[in-house]
Amino acid sequence: MAKPNRRVLPTIIGVSVVTTLAANVTVLVARGGDEPAGTPAAAAQRARYVAASDAVSASPTAVAPQGKRLEPHVMVAAPSTLPADVVQKVRGAKGVKGVEVVDAVQGMVAGKQVGLMGVNPSTFRNYTPKPTAKSDSLWRNVASGDVAISFTMGNDGGVKLGSQVPVGGKRQKSPMRVGAYATMGISDVDAVISHSTAQSLGMPTGNAMLISVPKAEPKTFIKKLRKVLPKGTKAVAVNPEIDFPETGEVPEAEANGQVMTARQVRTVIKAAHTRLGWPYVWGGESEAEGGYDCSGLMQYAFAKAGIRLPRVAADQARAGWVIPYSKAEPGDMLIWANDPTAPGYISHIALYLGKGKMIAAPRRGTVVQVQNVYTSNMRGAVRVSPRHVNR
Repeated sequence: MAKPNRRVLPTIIGVSVVTTLAANVTVLVARGGDEPAGTPAAAAQRARYVAASDAVSASPTAVAPQGKRLEPHVMVAAPSTLPADVVQKVRGAKGVKGVEVVDAVQGMVAGKQVGLMGVNPSTFRNYTPKPTAKSDSLWRNVASGDVAISFTMGNDGGVKLGSQVPVGGKRQKSPMRVGAYATMGISDVDAVISHSTAQSLGMPTGNAMLISVPKAEPKTFIKKLRKVLPKGTKAVAVNPEIDFPETGEVPEAEANGQVMTARQVRTVIKAAHTRLGWPYVWGGESEAEGGYDCSGLMQYAFAKAGIRLPRVAADQARAGWVIPYSKAEPGDMLIWANDPTAPGYISHIALYLGKGKMIAAPRRGTVVQVQNVYTSNMRGAVRVSPRHVNR
C-alpha cells in the first residue's frame, strides 16, 4: 500500500515507509479456542481462523490470560527505541489509562509491503478488539513464532492459513507459518508477530506505543504529547471518527472547495473508466503493480481530478461526509463493512455512477468493472470534500 496522507511507520529492514496508521484497519481475529474444546463449533472455528493450533509447541501457560481490555486511541512511532523516560512520562500523563510498547515497521509479508508489529502476546492482546483478545490459541500461535495476518490480506491477498510465507525485509526474511486471520483494530497493520520474532528479523525494539486515553480528544492529547516526544517521532489517532453531518445535508457544490465541482466529478468518473478490465491486485494502486484493489482504484481516479485521497478504504470513508445511499450522486464513493472479523470496519469502497451502477475492483480473481449497486453490508455513501483531503 502506499502514499497516504499520514505516515508513521519508520524505514526499517530495507523497506520504505508507505502507509498510514489511523483508520483503515481492522486486522487480525482468530476464533480457535473460543468454543468449548472438542465441539464441532470449535473445530470449525479452528479450521477457518486458526491454522493447526493443536500443533503449536507453545504451552497453555506461554501466554497470560486475557486481562482488562483497553481501547488504543493514539499511536506513537519513532525510527528507533523510544526513551524509557518518555514512555514513563506518557504513562503518568493525565487521563492515560494504559500504554503498550511495541515494535512497528513497514515489512514484507508474503511478498506484500504491510504494516508489521512485534508484540508481547500476553499484554498486547488487551489492546485488541474483544474477539481477538479472547482467543488464547491465537496468542499462543504468535508466541510460538507464527505470523497472524489480517482477514483482508488473507481473503483478498490470497494468503492461506497454515501456509509458510517469507516475513521480513528485502534482504532479510524468515519463513513463518500463517497462524491466524484476525483483527487488531489498528489502521494498516496487516501482520503481527511476537517481540522475540521481531528481534530475530532485526526490527527496532520498542520504537512505538499504543496509548489508551478514553476521556481525551485525541487531537488535543496529541498536541500536548508532541512536547515530550523525541524529534522525528510521529503520533496519530488510531481510529478517528467518521464525520456525519448533523442535518443529513452537505454543503452546496463549489462552496469553497467543500465538495467536488461538476468538472471534477466528470474527471474522476472518466479516469475510473480507463481502468476497466484491469485485474484486482490486493495492495495495487498503479500500472506498476499490474492492477488495483478497491481503494487503489479510488485513489487513482480522484488523483486525476487533483484530489489526494488517503490509501485505504477506512481512511477514504473519512474524506468527506457520510450520507445515506438514497442521497448518493454520481462521483460519490460507496462504502461497505464486509470484514467478518471486524463488524463496522470499512473494508470495501466503490465509485457511484448513478442509476444504481458503480465502478469497483471487487475481489481477488476479478477485474475492475461496472456493477449493479448492492446494499448488503453497505454503510452509505461518501460525498468527497477536496478541501478536507488536500489540506
